[in-house]
Amino acid sequence: MHTYEPKSFSLPALDGISEKQIDAHLGLYQGYVKHINLLREQIADLTNEDAEKYAFAIESTRRRMGFEFNGMRMHEFYFPQWEGGSTSQTTGGALEKVLVEKYGSWDGFLTHFKKVGMSRGSGWATLCWDKKGKTPHVWWTVDHELGMLADVRILLAMDMWEHAYMVDYLPVEKMKHIEAFLKNLNWGVVEARFESALS
Repeated sequence: MHTYEPKSFSLPALDGISEKQIDAHLGLYQGYVKHINLLREQIADLTNEDAEKYAFAIESTRRRMGFEFNGMRMHEFYFPQWEGGSTSQTTGGALEKVLVEKYGSWDGFLTHFKKVGMSRGSGWATLCWDKKGKTPHVWWTVDHELGMLADVRILLAMDMWEHAYMVDYLPVEKMKHIEAFLKNLNWGVVEARFESALS
């Protein structure tokens, strides 16, 4: 059976996000990787033992997989966005053009993205590209998997679970976390994802 392995990320020192926070967050990411492997093993074991007898347990375990798998995969979008250090978006670049077209300006996009990030509850604010509709969307996903848009490409993923900022900021200081997240972004990573989504 295929086994998922936690990825390594080459992260620079981040402004407004402590090393202690990153270490705690990486540990949680590794937990998602561990649990998706564990769930798959449990399904295989129950199926081999008596698939009919344990059908309900197998189905219940399978339902849990979306949470753990997306918890793993969303963090694999999240951490690489800081690799290489902070860079600005390419002025007049393809990504900036589509975002300005939809949101009126670059600042208009950022304001909207921050607003979505301030949604109540735990989840993710994401910038996605709908290739079929040829339009970007800024979307809120509850937990890791609920409300996820089908058949879109994730370009930018911001973790808004408290575990993403609890070492550095209080829950009432979510906006400080958002500002720190954006300040440290390597927009080249996001733009490369957009270029890939267009091909």
